[in-house]
Amino acid sequence: MKPIWVDAHTLLPDPLKEPVRDLVALGFDLSTTRLHEAYGKGLFPWFAPGDPVLWWSPDPRMVLACSDLRISRSLAKRIRQFDRADGRLRVTLNLAFEAVIHQCALRSSQRIAPGAALRGDALPAQMASPGTVSTSTWITPDIMQAYLAWHRQGHVQSVEVWMDGHLAGVLYGVSLGRCFFGESMFSRVSDTSKVALAYLTRHLQALGVPWIDCQQETPHLASMGARSMPRQQFLQLLAELAAAPMPAWGCGRLRADGQLDPQPSTRQTAPP
Repeated sequence: MKPIWVDAHTLLPDPLKEPVRDLVALGFDLSTTRLHEAYGKGLFPWFAPGDPVLWWSPDPRMVLACSDLRISRSLAKRIRQFDRADGRLRVTLNLAFEAVIHQCALRSSQRIAPGAALRGDALPAQMASPGTVSTSTWITPDIMQAYLAWHRQGHVQSVEVWMDGHLAGVLYGVSLGRCFFGESMFSRVSDTSKVALAYLTRHLQALGVPWIDCQQETPHLASMGARSMPRQQFLQLLAELAAAPMPAWGCGRLRADGQLDPQPSTRQTAPP
């Protein structure tokens, strides 16, 4: 089946019910209603600035079962450091989504070591102001606005890793039923995005969410336990779990055991 053009009144094809290619459809509708429909059918948007919205359903699909997460000795040591209650190192949930998606859009390749960050060395690629995006990123201003609106509706979650009050590593993704779809992760300090993923995975287990959709295969995610899954198998899992009640996501400090120390629901741009 060739990709089809969809307008605001056209439903997206359902890859579980009809044959499709990896590129399923294209159009210009990026509303939260369209996003909800797309993710429920296993589709996600990925397009370059100036292009129509392209809706993808890759085959195979990269999936991380939360129970399969691999944590190296060095990462386990780093997690223990972040789980201390001294305030210099902390991991939070949904306290700085707008800053998180801006940071992912920057996509700088520079990193510094954790020890250097704690000594006070300047972090690379300081956070951009809203609307400042790398020309090579797929996270366009339209994507940022759409996912910010969906975040405000409770369907997009962010994990923030802080070092001395500065964002060092981030990730965000979509929550739908008992499914979680990883969208983007980035670190300005080595290993901090892995710390974010480890904390998120344990929190998902506490919420009863069994796996993370990683969309496309990467060596980085494979090294942490993610594996390829045939699209039809992925879509069958999605159909079973997406219709389930969504867990109660909150905001506050995440602990290494997956529990959340909640804070008031007002979204913040920095930890208190």
